[in-house]
Amino acid sequence: MDETHQPLPEIRQPLVSRTLTEWKTLALLGGPILIAQVAQMANGVIDTVMAGHASAEDLAAVGIGSSLWMPLFLFFMGLLGALQPIISGYNGARTTSKIMPATWQGIYIALGGTVIMALLLTNVHPVLALLKMDVNTALITQGYLNAFAWGIPAMLLMNALRGLTDGLGHTRVIMMFSVLSTLINLPLNYIFIYGKFGLPAMGGVGCGWATSLSNGIAAIALLIYLNRSRTFKQFHLIAERVKPNLSGIHYILKLGVPIGFTIFVEASMFSVIALFLAPLGPVIVAGHQIALNVVSLLFMLPLSIGMALTLRVSFLMGARAPDSARLISRSSLLLASAVALVFATLLFVFADAIAALYTNDAEVQTVTIRLLSFAAMFQIADVLQVTCISALRGYKDTRVPMLIMLFSFWVVGLPLGYVLTFTDWLTPALGAAGFWVGLTAGLTSASLFLGWRLFRYQPAAEASEHA
Repeated sequence: MDETHQPLPEIRQPLVSRTLTEWKTLALLGGPILIAQVAQMANGVIDTVMAGHASAEDLAAVGIGSSLWMPLFLFFMGLLGALQPIISGYNGARTTSKIMPATWQGIYIALGGTVIMALLLTNVHPVLALLKMDVNTALITQGYLNAFAWGIPAMLLMNALRGLTDGLGHTRVIMMFSVLSTLINLPLNYIFIYGKFGLPAMGGVGCGWATSLSNGIAAIALLIYLNRSRTFKQFHLIAERVKPNLSGIHYILKLGVPIGFTIFVEASMFSVIALFLAPLGPVIVAGHQIALNVVSLLFMLPLSIGMALTLRVSFLMGARAPDSARLISRSSLLLASAVALVFATLLFVFADAIAALYTNDAEVQTVTIRLLSFAAMFQIADVLQVTCISALRGYKDTRVPMLIMLFSFWVVGLPLGYVLTFTDWLTPALGAAGFWVGLTAGLTSASLFLGWRLFRYQPAAEASEHA
């Protein structure tokens, strides 16, 4: 029995009992997702630390290269993320004959995404020229991206296959292969970056080759597992290959493009804030980056709960149990609020210790501590908005939430943050704290509108869908 294929809570059971049953299911689904997310973040940390030990130029090149490929990857990750609620819905409705056709349309989308990403990342010379980078760093950056591009097919293929594994409730599968990729990446970085076993030292370029190889090995291992595993062998991934189907691809894109764009908008906003803060000096930028890193790490837990919620809601809707879907959607807001309160308390109480853990610079610590106090204040809004949008994705409602996020971040959060940071229009200029106040306002706007959308949304149990 897969994790989402739990018996539906009996309506006659007490409300508290039904709620706790659903929360247990979320924990079973979300735990492996959390480990997979942390493993993927660990890859970035490993790359940064090991490139930094090679040279400052290699560190800068890997950092800039990562900032170029990450937004593109996040867009396609979100786009392919539509497969998870689609397949979970088919699983709940017991229409398993639709699962492999949907999976293969996702694979074809991943192939198209591979071509787009590879073409863009292997031709970034104009962007590097605009950044006015020194010649050597620019060459390392392009070399890193050229090497990284060879691993794009494997990276997007794994995300397409995640739709199958997570959609069927087996979230431990991607967890295992994400951890495998991280474990492979570490020694390969050591070999390629520093030049071991007779190979030349490649610096930052070697980091790109290590990432590509680790992704490739993990993807091949995943394919072997899916074709030999007793659980997945019944779906005949290779034997039941279907041709590209425009209707099926359109259905995935209709749901997935808003998800991908939403993630891209959010990620790009943080990049824009970092660029705006650059003129304020390295101390401000460093404090901002530390606070942002702490918040990003904490966000992995509510994000994982949200991804599990998407799977559960789509499964219940496919199983024609809208009452249970509504229960888990709304009760998860209580669970999310409890998580947010714990995080807010930790940030308030341990801000000094957290800042000291990252840096010994007293000035940077002061900036970090101040920003962490603002981060503590927006925890509830941040956690509630990701919970609401995740539930709505389970209902396959993605277009309106995308517009809400676009409005909240780019119409409310970013402009307000800029005004508070650099002008005296509303209050004396706050510096970096102004953008964090803007973030709080944007996230509050998102949580309110998304919450309104969730409570007003009344979908019927799913009928037939595109294959």
